[in-house]
Amino acid sequence: MSREPVTTLADLDALDREEVDEGYFDGLTGEPEPGDNRSRSYWHGWRNGALDGGHRKKDEAQAMLARAYLAAQTGAR
Repeated sequence: MSREPVTTLADLDALDREEVDEGYFDGLTGEPEPGDNRSRSYWHGWRNGALDGGHRKKDEAQAMLARAYLAAQTGAR
């Protein structure tokens, strides 16, 4: 499993959406951090769900992705 955080929109687009959703809901409800049996997609979802659920603080990788998303939405570079 890759524990490399997703920081670009290209990386985000390459993830499996169903696994991201599954991980997100597990993180949101406070499930423990996944082990090596889970994909990068699941782990990414878990990280963001855990953030939204108040179980962890935002890190720089999540901030980078949020800035990239916002820039793409507003047309900024």
